[in-house]
Amino acid sequence: MSDPRRETLPERADIVVAGAGYVGLGTAVAIRQAAPELSVVLVDAAPEGVWERDGRASAIAAAAIRMLTRLGVWDAIRPEAEAIREMIVTDSRTNDPVRPVFLTFGGEAEPGEPFAHMVPNVALNGALRARAAELGIPIRSGAAVTGLQVGPSSVTIETGPGAIEARLLVAADGVRSAIRDMAGIRTVHTDYGQSGIVVTVQHERPHEGRAEEHFLPAGPFAILPLKNNRSSLVWTESTAEAERLLRADEMVFELELEQRFGLKLGALTVEGKPRAFPLGLTLARDFVKPRIALAGDAAHGIHPIAGQGLNLGFKDVAALAETVVEAARLGLDIGALDTLQRYERWRRFDTVQMGITTDVLNRLFSNDNPMLRAARSFGLSLVDRAPFAKRYFIEQASGLSASTPRLLRGEPV
Repeated sequence: MSDPRRETLPERADIVVAGAGYVGLGTAVAIRQAAPELSVVLVDAAPEGVWERDGRASAIAAAAIRMLTRLGVWDAIRPEAEAIREMIVTDSRTNDPVRPVFLTFGGEAEPGEPFAHMVPNVALNGALRARAAELGIPIRSGAAVTGLQVGPSSVTIETGPGAIEARLLVAADGVRSAIRDMAGIRTVHTDYGQSGIVVTVQHERPHEGRAEEHFLPAGPFAILPLKNNRSSLVWTESTAEAERLLRADEMVFELELEQRFGLKLGALTVEGKPRAFPLGLTLARDFVKPRIALAGDAAHGIHPIAGQGLNLGFKDVAALAETVVEAARLGLDIGALDTLQRYERWRRFDTVQMGITTDVLNRLFSNDNPMLRAARSFGLSLVDRAPFAKRYFIEQASGLSASTPRLLRGEPV
């Protein structure tokens, strides 16, 4: 006869990762692949199959692609990926008949290696999920974290289906992280009063791998290349205007879109239903607490103006995996505060720097001030004439630097 007391004991794992987006999946796969002796469980608040309805796409830098290759998932993603071969930047008003190009980027991280690719989120998430299954990582969908109890040597995570006791909890549960709040970690937050409209369009003529960023008074209008004569748009407007556009008749929406996109690629067809997401800057004051580490948007939510949100998250994945795996190999406590603080020191400066950069860019370009317009147009033109400056921006966009974690260099942990 079974002992009823044993049936109520929590499940045990070395690591619980909360959130089955690209950061949570990437962290689980990276740690498990490098240290198969560590047991990893993924819990996700979203019901099973919700990720398959994500119509968005993301820009993945060359460094992140090196990591995905090392994790064994890039070959599955590659058929859906579109290389970004060129980037142009304009600064104009919405009704201007001509949009002069102030800045152009072209080049490669390394010969034959584009500095970034556009990838549908479904392809990215699906490949990471398949790899997690190969590594024996269970994914518990519909299992929101409802409570935490942190002890000296473990953390007990309460979920709807039951409790799990672990040595480390990784919070990858998004910019409105419930775990961050439960852990008592405060944030610095700025609401921009803007929303990003995300939609995919099909066009008659090929884009030739060109990405465009049009700085308009309401905010940036980004056109990002996808496979099969399609582009992903990230269209920034004031929240009130974004809500109006989404409520509007389809014809009104398409006319407003065409005014910003132009007709250079022929007639446009909107695919799926446009969605809007509120934009702001959120930075966690602490990335770690005893037994808890924040990663991805739970640690930092930034404006998409530089297209670096996903890549910041993948940097967290690589740094946290390297920190945890090396600690385990040395026989250290993977959830101890002094272990996790190495990860925090590694990621804090880069994150704050990117957050401030995107904040300044958004404030500088999301307006119609004539003096600011003249100054930024002059600055963009200077950068366009400075090859060393453009090369620097390419290196930053590709995610490669001297302090890059091993996975982002394509090396094993």
